[in-house]
Amino acid sequence: MNNIMIDLETMGMCPNAAIIAIGAVEFDQHLKMMGAKFYQTIDLQSAVNLGGTIDPSTVIWWMQQNDTARAEFKRPGGLMISVLSNFNIFLDSCCDKDSRLLWGNGSDFDNVILASAYRSCNLEVPWKFWNNRCYRTVKALRPDIKIHRSGTYHNALDDAVSQAEHLMRMI
Repeated sequence: MNNIMIDLETMGMCPNAAIIAIGAVEFDQHLKMMGAKFYQTIDLQSAVNLGGTIDPSTVIWWMQQNDTARAEFKRPGGLMISVLSNFNIFLDSCCDKDSRLLWGNGSDFDNVILASAYRSCNLEVPWKFWNNRCYRTVKALRPDIKIHRSGTYHNALDDAVSQAEHLMRMI
């Protein structure tokens, strides 16, 4: 499988937003099946130390979410560089870098923020830029097919799985 749906939980919306969780799932759009999953939280201070920014409006938004969603950033997280290294291991177990298609929710959000985090850690971005894919664009083209969420809304892994399932139904 060479399709990977990612979802990030962040403390902002700009390209260098501090990431607090990465969720991902590999999937095969033709066979309509999912494979391996990845989920890890990131220590907020570690993300900020590497240039991640915090937007007050996002913090306020998080405070308004339910307890289960807020638990996303209360968990002890790993150091940013360690989590990104672990994510590389996950990606390499799924497929090779040249064929890896990375799907994110928005052409200017998940993939951009994740690539920025890799650069801030002086790590190579583990996908080819031309293999960026935008789930939000497909969703806008197929408003007739609604998403069915499973798990906790705003848990990075649960959102990645829900988005991958939705995408497979749309395409």
